[in-house]
Amino acid sequence: MTACAFMTATENGNDWAARPGCVITADGTYAARLALDGDSWYPERWTLDGPEPYAVPLPGNQPEEPGTEVQPMADGRVLIHRVVDGLHTFSLLYPAGPGTGELPLGAVECPEEETLWLLPPAPTGDRAFALAVGRDSATVWLVAGGAFGPERLAEVPGRCSGGVWLDRAGRLLALDLAPDGGATKTVVVDLARGGEMSPLLQIADGSDDRLVLADPDSGLLLIRSDAPSPGRPRLGWGVMGSRLPVRFPECLLLDCPVTPFAIQPGNVLMPESCAVALRIDGPAGTWVAVWRPMDRRVHHLAPPAGWLTGAGLWTREGVLRLPYTTGVVRCGVARLEPAGRPAALPAALPAVREAVREADAGPVPGVAEQGAARPVPLREAPLRGPTTREVAPLARFFAARRPLGMRAEPPVDGEGHGGGHGPTAPVVDTTVSAAR
Repeated sequence: MTACAFMTATENGNDWAARPGCVITADGTYAARLALDGDSWYPERWTLDGPEPYAVPLPGNQPEEPGTEVQPMADGRVLIHRVVDGLHTFSLLYPAGPGTGELPLGAVECPEEETLWLLPPAPTGDRAFALAVGRDSATVWLVAGGAFGPERLAEVPGRCSGGVWLDRAGRLLALDLAPDGGATKTVVVDLARGGEMSPLLQIADGSDDRLVLADPDSGLLLIRSDAPSPGRPRLGWGVMGSRLPVRFPECLLLDCPVTPFAIQPGNVLMPESCAVALRIDGPAGTWVAVWRPMDRRVHHLAPPAGWLTGAGLWTREGVLRLPYTTGVVRCGVARLEPAGRPAALPAALPAVREAVREADAGPVPGVAEQGAARPVPLREAPLRGPTTREVAPLARFFAARRPLGMRAEPPVDGEGHGGGHGPTAPVVDTTVSAAR
């Protein structure tokens, strides 16, 4: 019915992101947050798939510490991550009559120099994962849904941050990897193959390239990179399984932090028409904006009072749902229907291609001057990303060990068919160009 994308927290190494006010399951059924009663913090579960949303408090025997992580599961239980005497403990909370039931799952011991946090909710909803980051390596843990407590799944050399799911099976996890003294690049960790890694994102050799969000339905990728303007990360977008270029729209280049937090699901054939919800932190406060890759502008919206900042999800019909709480409404969900929704799929397809083609006409400031690449026109190519049943083809893309990147070779003809744009190129074989 619904889908949402999770925004990783500042503690996870993403300086531009902030912890959302609540965490929502991948199917949009439940949410969980740490609520405040006076001076006491306690977990709270929200049910979102009924006629009206409602909240269930899940207090323990004593108040929780500020910053304690909670995450909803697909069966309605809430995973809680506590730190006790240097141990990272995990339990499942659930309503039990007038009180709260708690099922301990075990603990993970981390050295003092390591940090551990929960990864975004798994697409399947029946498992939960955590990432422990040290100085020289990171470890992916299965902390809920295993047979015998926390289970070490994969070890990744280097310092990692982020965490984005690329498929509906909860198998392919994208992490932003920073080797010693090197630039940050996004890699894919195959959890079904013991952590086998494949490169995913490499726009330029010296650029920091991070994956912010991904939608498995359409293949739409939201990217943050300083390739267009070194030292100043910018938002861009690409498509998994396509040869279209990665683009950095001018309309997303604002003078305040912009953080994507949700992508509209279900647009399998048209990633360019997917609506993306943005959190904007400006001098006057925080508000919501909506942008589509096919558009040349950002639509700014006023969030509801008491919005759980940074949290929200899209319906397949293009309605943005934002959870909020006030002194009057304890558990509410505002429905925003942004103007300018795309037309139906068959009628809109030629218009989308034309809009993206026109938007690609301008250069990216700072790229041509560096000699990194010349912007090229958009090629005619199917506007299509992998479907939910195309996990095997998606894995083949990653197995090719060819990352998304920016081609240094200039185009050899007026059609923009430069080196590397042949029919055998996997994933997004890219030149950076602009979409205003």
